[in-house]
Amino acid sequence: MPFDYKPFFKTLIDKEVTREQTKKDLQLSPATMAKLAKGENVSMSVLDKLCKYLDCEIEDIISHVKESK
Repeated sequence: MPFDYKPFFKTLIDKEVTREQTKKDLQLSPATMAKLAKGENVSMSVLDKLCKYLDCEIEDIISHVKESK
């Protein structure tokens, strides 16, 4: 996967917010939360909601993983 959401889960821990609370507060579907956990693509609007909710920058949510050749 070219993108990694480990920064998102670290930010949740740092801000003492649970996945369940995030899902509830932002009305995210279980499928969206599963995509984040699996490192699958989510929409830019979801990333925007997460940044606003956690009061953080995009790099606190997602990182780009360079593929080895």
